[in-house]
Amino acid sequence: MFQYLVKRILMLFPLFLGITLITFVVIHLAPGEPVEMQSAMNPKVSAAARQRLREFYGLDKPLYVQYGRWLSHLAKLDFGRSFAPDNRPVIDKISERIPITLSLNVIALILEFGLALPIGIIAAVHRDTLVDRGISVFVFLGFAVPTFWLALLCMYFFGVLHPVLPISGLHSLGSEKLSGFGRFADLARHLVLPISIATFGSLAGLSRYMRSTMVEVLSQDYITTARAKGVKERVVIYKHALKNALLPVITLLGFSLPGLIGGSVIFETIFAIPGMGQLFYQGVMARDYPLVLGILVIGACLTLVGNLLADLGYAVADPRIRHGKG
Repeated sequence: MFQYLVKRILMLFPLFLGITLITFVVIHLAPGEPVEMQSAMNPKVSAAARQRLREFYGLDKPLYVQYGRWLSHLAKLDFGRSFAPDNRPVIDKISERIPITLSLNVIALILEFGLALPIGIIAAVHRDTLVDRGISVFVFLGFAVPTFWLALLCMYFFGVLHPVLPISGLHSLGSEKLSGFGRFADLARHLVLPISIATFGSLAGLSRYMRSTMVEVLSQDYITTARAKGVKERVVIYKHALKNALLPVITLLGFSLPGLIGGSVIFETIFAIPGMGQLFYQGVMARDYPLVLGILVIGACLTLVGNLLADLGYAVADPRIRHGKG
């Protein structure tokens, strides 16, 4: 197991370098530069001033020089300074926003897995029945409906037509004057819509994965043998079948880590939540290269960690994998 772990960790470094190189090149190939975005609406900015800005940001250097310089700073955990007018360190901007995004997405992830796994198991146990068909219709509605459209509908229904829930931000005006419980209740009311929408949109994929693997496992010979021996159905499902059916879910759980940051761009922008998703969108629109790269690097790290955790989970669940036989 130790050798398997060391080999997987060593593979992360070339993967990380490849991801950063491709990301850096793609971002700089996108049309528009930060200097153009800052000076396009000001006709008084001369060509000399634009050139000085390019030199100040280091954009006058060849792309490989810019990448080498950025990578050397990254090795010291320095994400550079934002190209925005405030010129603040990128790490400061990210550290202000990341707790909000992580909190939102962790709650949504817990709800997603907490709902999708039982839904998938129930659908598999009642395969091809009215229960299974009803669950399929429900989850595929969430899969088919665009997230932004569902968010706008909910904002109109719950915030305008029947104003029972707030539709923007995290706090109401004057919430600082409330008691501790009052502030918590106010925050919870603001989180109902974004978390519900984020969870509902992700139920379909995970629940269908769970259903399909559970159906396959329940058709195996050892399950038939267990039932023939008189083992209770609850024990057959939750002790014998569930462990093997969880292997694909382990993979999905690992892949969910990058979504803790990148998966919130849409609903943070729509609901005006000051998190990483909104910050990333603003950085892309302003061509703020250091900010965008900083957020993408964090997402790349979470992706690699997620893959590593998925591999380790597979190795724990199936010993053949860690011994190179699976």
